[in-house]
Formats: sequence, structure tokens, C-alpha cells
Amino acid sequence: MSGSRLLGSGSALPRRVVTNEELAATVDTSDEWIVERTGIRQRYIAGEGETTASLATDAARAALADCGLEPGDIDLIVLATATPDNTFPATATKVQHALGCNGGIAFDVAAVCSGFLYALSVADSMLRSGMARRALVIGAETFSRILDWEDRTTCVLFGDGSGAVVLEAAGERAGDAPAGVLATRLHADGAQHDLLYVDGGPSTTRTVGHLRMKGREVFRHAVVNLSEVLGEVLEQAKVSVDEIDWVVPHQANRRILDATAKKLGIPPEKVIVTVDVHANTSAASVPLAFDTARRDGRIGPGDLVMFEAMGGGFTWGASLVRL
Repeated sequence: MSGSRLLGSGSALPRRVVTNEELAATVDTSDEWIVERTGIRQRYIAGEGETTASLATDAARAALADCGLEPGDIDLIVLATATPDNTFPATATKVQHALGCNGGIAFDVAAVCSGFLYALSVADSMLRSGMARRALVIGAETFSRILDWEDRTTCVLFGDGSGAVVLEAAGERAGDAPAGVLATRLHADGAQHDLLYVDGGPSTTRTVGHLRMKGREVFRHAVVNLSEVLGEVLEQAKVSVDEIDWVVPHQANRRILDATAKKLGIPPEKVIVTVDVHANTSAASVPLAFDTARRDGRIGPGDLVMFEAMGGGFTWGASLVRL
């Protein structure tokens, strides 16, 4: 196989919307403070009965419907999450069972906010190798359940949600421009662990723990790392920055989105921004923003789209996709 093509997308959000004003009633913050520093105006928070698996399943169903496929057409599920339903088994297996396509390959990928890009790369590689024919690649999170709601520097930043895409192994097609996943570069730097992490885990504290972050340092690393990896992908694909139709970045902070685009000379109107309504949904962020832009008509067939993200670990990466 020459690669994998992206057939469709879907997303899912919890029922409850929490505005900055609502947060300000219980946390020492304000709408003005949050918007000025992050661009976030609201977020979705999972309620009773809503889990990472349930959101992922809903997004997967929407993605399948988008491209007219049935669950039985899927033989690979790669789910990126930092907030699984259980320590094990993989949340992907719960999604597989809920969809009714048991027997194929299903597993989770843990790379925090870069998780969807890692999962996309893994699925693309497996489709290219012939191990599977069609894949669901999902990013899903319930970050609200690992937040310290007394820490205003972190609890205002995150939300819950899920996004999914369907990939299909594709052979050579004479006369057509290359489509699908064209180039991907991934990185990690464990030396930066203490800048963004959760202070718990089964093997250390035997607790779930809470998210901890040194925001200023994360911002500095994000702009440099994302700018460099975007350049690497463009070089690998032999594409100029002017040829990109859309950039779909991880929705961490409006300031990071603006600074990265400016550093690369990407016009702001080419950058998909949903951080104002979704906040930071970690591994769900990129596919959720992508699906939003596809469904409102901005992103369409033939477009050249750059995905990029950075998260705890640090992990970071970028992927260039032709629809």
C-alpha cells in the first residue's frame, strides 16, 4: 500500500457547558483574566455517565456515519488518551465492544496532547504494512477528572471531549495528486517532565493525582518546538508553507497559536481556532477542531491540512494530510 486516506471525521462533547463566569463563582478568577491570557471563554465538562469511552464511542459513530461505513468495516482502533476509563484494559477495547466490531486490533496510545498525532502515525503505519484495512483514530479525554479545581492557573484551561477520523489503506492511483497522510514527524523529551505532568499514578502514589503545570516554561518550549517540527514536515513533504490551506493546531492557548503562526509566517485566517469554545481537550483537541472546521465548510476535499501539537512528556509532532 502507498499510504492511507482520510475518509471522514466525527466529534462528541459532554452535555454541560461551563462558562468563565460560572467558574469565577467558585474559583479566584474572572472572565477577563481567562480570556486575556488564554482566549478561552467556555469549556465542556463531563457529567454523570459520561466517560472517555462514551465520548470516544459517540465520536467514532459520527465519523463512521460521515463516510457511510459500518462498525464491521473497521479492523483497527487506536485511541489516544491521558484519561482512560480504567488503568486497564485499554479504553479502545471498550469503544470496540460498544461499536460491535470485536475481534480486530484495539489499543490506547499515551502521549497526552500530542496523542492524536502519535495515534495517527501508528494507524497510518499499520495500514501501510497491511496489518489492517480501515482504522478509527480517536482522541478522547475527560481532563476535568484530573484537575485541581482550587488551582486557577490550570483548572480554567481544560475541557472534555472527543474527536475521531477514519483512515483507509490506499493503493497507487494513476493521475491523481498524492492524498492521505503525506508526512509526519514526532518527538519527545523526557527531561521536561516536571513542567507538565500529573502528580499521581498506580506505580508511584497509587492514586490518580492532579495535573500540574509551569505555564510560562511550557509556552516557551511550545512555540520553539512546534515551529521546528512544522518546518521538518514541510521539508519531508517537499511543500512550502504557502501551499498549506489550513493549520489545525492543538488548542492549548490562543497566545501559543498566534505566536507559532507568526513565527512561521502563516496567515491567521488559515489557522483553525476552537480554543475559545472547547478549551484545551488534550488528545481530543486536534480531531475535535478538525471535525468542527469540516462540518462548518471551511475544510474541504483536496485541501492540504497541517496538524500539530505539543503536550506533557514533553511530546510534540506534526502531520501533513491531503484530503
